[in-house]
Amino acid sequence: MPSTFLRVPLALAASALLLSACSKPVPPEEPIRAVKVMTVGVESMRSGAEFAGEVRARVESRLGFRVAGKIVRRQAELGQRVKAGDVLAQLDPQDYQLAAAAAKAQVSAAQTNRDLAAADFKRYKELRDQNFISGAELERRDASLKAAQAQLDQAKAQGTAQGNQAAYTTLVADVSGVVTAVEAEPGQVVAAGTPVVRIAQDGQRDAVFSVPEDKVALITVGSGVDVRAWAATEKRKGVVREVSASADPVTRTFAVKVALPAADALTLGTTVSLLPHAFDRSGVQVIKLPTSALRQDGKSSAVWVLDSASMTVKLQPIQIATADGNDVVVAAGLLPGMQVVSAGVHVLSPGQKVTLYKEKSAPAPVITTQGAMKNIAPVLPEPSAPASAAVAK
Repeated sequence: MPSTFLRVPLALAASALLLSACSKPVPPEEPIRAVKVMTVGVESMRSGAEFAGEVRARVESRLGFRVAGKIVRRQAELGQRVKAGDVLAQLDPQDYQLAAAAAKAQVSAAQTNRDLAAADFKRYKELRDQNFISGAELERRDASLKAAQAQLDQAKAQGTAQGNQAAYTTLVADVSGVVTAVEAEPGQVVAAGTPVVRIAQDGQRDAVFSVPEDKVALITVGSGVDVRAWAATEKRKGVVREVSASADPVTRTFAVKVALPAADALTLGTTVSLLPHAFDRSGVQVIKLPTSALRQDGKSSAVWVLDSASMTVKLQPIQIATADGNDVVVAAGLLPGMQVVSAGVHVLSPGQKVTLYKEKSAPAPVITTQGAMKNIAPVLPEPSAPASAAVAK
């Protein structure tokens, strides 16, 4: 009987152990997070829409030979500054020189025929004056002289044209500027008019940038633009000179050319930042948040809003309009006066309890009098003068 009474408590204890082993463990409580909070308010925009562009020449010419041939020499190099009259490239002139020599020989033959016809006309005129020939015969000699003169004029014109063709084998710069592109190399056979060298003419400069389709209607010719070099702080005043009538087939953007001041010293190819006055939104009252307050959930954005009564946070979806420096402009979803978590958004969950983060200020070091005395070097007494020196005095 005593053993039976002992078995029942042991069985109950074993059952309790088995039930406790099968039950789920109690989840740990979420820690209270310390977060930084900012109060939503209305601020002024500091900037507008800026675009990146580059400085280009007002006029940029693509020069090519006026005749076809094989390039034997190219003197122009990329980035080289040239003046009007400088030789840029050279074609093989042999065929054109032979054609010019043949035209010159034709001029000589036509000159001989004209001289012979002139001598015949002079002789027949003298015979007509003596009534040895009829007037009709003299008229035929006169017609022959005029035909010979016409052939001579034609030969001279052809000779001049052939001479020009031979001169066209040398490509010469017609303006002063900078070589911005080289599009043909020695040994290449080019057709007449094929671009070989591209020159940016000296003179006024343009700042060129691209505008998306939804904003091009806001830019008009004559409107102002603030231009700032990428590595500079000063702004230049520009004026929109030209707006492209069609979009680029690849980027689907519209090119805008801004005329820079005539005395501007910006070099070709300089990267510039442009702020059209039509897009200037400085002074507009908006709600802005730092990017650290945003939480991306798929394609949407949200922020954590603090309930000060329960010290819990909830997720609030928002719509972002644009960026203003390092901040984002909120279009919808927030009202002034709301408290938004500005740091620590990646560790929060809906309904989680939080506490306000307080920066810890390090106490200033206190130097005690005893410690200060230890840091002071002892002052040694000045050595006394020797006895011999005292006697000498």
